[in-house]
Amino acid sequence: MSEIFTGSVEGMSESLGLSEQFVGLIMIPIIGNAAEHSTAILMAMKNKMTAVIEVSVGSTLQVILFVMPILVFVSCLFTPMNLIFTPFELVILVSSAIITNRVIEDGRSNWFEGVQLLLIYAIIAVSFFIV
Repeated sequence: MSEIFTGSVEGMSESLGLSEQFVGLIMIPIIGNAAEHSTAILMAMKNKMTAVIEVSVGSTLQVILFVMPILVFVSCLFTPMNLIFTPFELVILVSSAIITNRVIEDGRSNWFEGVQLLLIYAIIAVSFFIV
């Protein structure tokens, strides 16, 4: 299913004139994690904010710590893939880690932190759309 999804996204991004970075960093994660997003929304509606943070941060850590290294090693069998980032991507990566740490370090969350995270995500999306 992932192969079909990414194959259709390539044609769509070309027809709309979207960059590969924007599609890969903004659109695919939103669509691909729709089930996790709906779970987080349902938990937030039940006022179970700890579960919301665990779902959100847990899936991100799973991708970063497990999926990406496996993809790099498996890619050696086909087309070698590296993890070389541009300075702009490094700034986004480091700032995202710092912001996530600041949000989860006290173990509590509120609506204002959520709005701030959404605004930061929107800023990142616009910056990748422009670049």
